[in-house]
Amino acid sequence: MKKQDIMDAIVSRVELSKTVKYSAWYIGLTHDPDDRKQQHENEGRSTKYWNQWRADSLSDAEQIETYFINEKDMKGGTGGDLDARKTVYIYIF
Repeated sequence: MKKQDIMDAIVSRVELSKTVKYSAWYIGLTHDPDDRKQQHENEGRSTKYWNQWRADSLSDAEQIETYFINEKDMKGGTGGDLDARKTVYIYIF
C-alpha cells in the first residue's frame, strides 16, 4: 500500500475513534502481524482496535512510524531488526 494511503488510513482511524488522542495509540512495524499481535496481548496490552497495512517498502514503513511517533506523539519505538527484503506491515492499536 502506498505511503500516503497508509498515513491517511491511520489518521482516519484515530480521528474516528471515541477519543481522538494519538498518544493513546501504539504504532509498530513487523514482518508477522499475527505473531506480533499475540506478543502484545501476552504483555497485557489490549489489541481490540488492531489495524494493519502492508507497506510497499521498509523505508516507507519506517518513515510512517517515525512521523506518527515524533509528530503525533503515538506510542512505539523506532528501530528494530527488520529485513528490507521481506514484507513489512505497519500496525496500530
